[in-house]
Amino acid sequence: MTAHGFTLTADGPFDFAASLRFVEDWPATSALPSDGRALRFAYCAESDWLPIGVTVTAAPGGVSVTTTRAAGPGLRAEIARILSLDVDGAGFAKLGEADPVLGDLQRRSPGLRPVCFWSPWEAACWAVIVQRSSMVIASRLKQRIAERYGAEVVVDGRAYSAFPPPVTLLEAGGLGLPAQKEEWVRGLAAAALDGVLTTEHLRSLAPEEALAELRALPGVGPFSAGLILIRGAGAPDAFPGDEPRLFAILREAYGLPQDAPPAAYRRLADAWRPYRSWASFLFRASTYGTLRDDPAPR
Repeated sequence: MTAHGFTLTADGPFDFAASLRFVEDWPATSALPSDGRALRFAYCAESDWLPIGVTVTAAPGGVSVTTTRAAGPGLRAEIARILSLDVDGAGFAKLGEADPVLGDLQRRSPGLRPVCFWSPWEAACWAVIVQRSSMVIASRLKQRIAERYGAEVVVDGRAYSAFPPPVTLLEAGGLGLPAQKEEWVRGLAAAALDGVLTTEHLRSLAPEEALAELRALPGVGPFSAGLILIRGAGAPDAFPGDEPRLFAILREAYGLPQDAPPAAYRRLADAWRPYRSWASFLFRASTYGTLRDDPAPR
């Protein structure tokens, strides 16, 4: 099979090794085979819903990417989004100078940017599968769906199952999920085919408008909407209005009272504009063991 290669360059600080550590530590992706040097995965590209295998390794100032089929501008943009390399991050470090709590996280993992789901569609399905389930169990269920309905792609000599495209799951049954969740997945498939669950559409809207539109989809609540927009579409400046787990992390980090209202967290996040998603990601990542315990010197 012919391999196709290109490079992606980061604007602003970026550390691929930190991204790889996150992928290895995050329960949703920790099962991906890793040799500590490369990120390998297969997915169905939202530009044409055809499967593609991807290998990413570190390169000076960014990453080197090899794909199993030719990658035009659309596919390159998708892979850049997955690694948050489609955003100029030069101003993110300055936020830590004004906010010492955020600055401490940045020093503990300099150059770490959000690692996104392969597509908003896949993020939406994950959001449904993981409801009332552990991430480890949800990861296994999602993998079984990929193995049963998805295409197999060989990446660097190893077979990977790409999560199936929306058209495949639109009428599919027997996903191994409760009946309600299967119905929700089919509803999400219809929305994806209508162009709602695409990066282009979601990032064309104001974050609040995108979150409201996502909450109208079957099985999508406030937490799921934020996950799809931030970790699916890769929107760099969104802040979920109600996410108890993130609120708990922020409450401890900033010493907020136990009964602090959601508005208090939104005011806190306003200082992180235009990187509210990135800052929130660092706080979440701090709970997965990704960040170093010995901060880099100032």
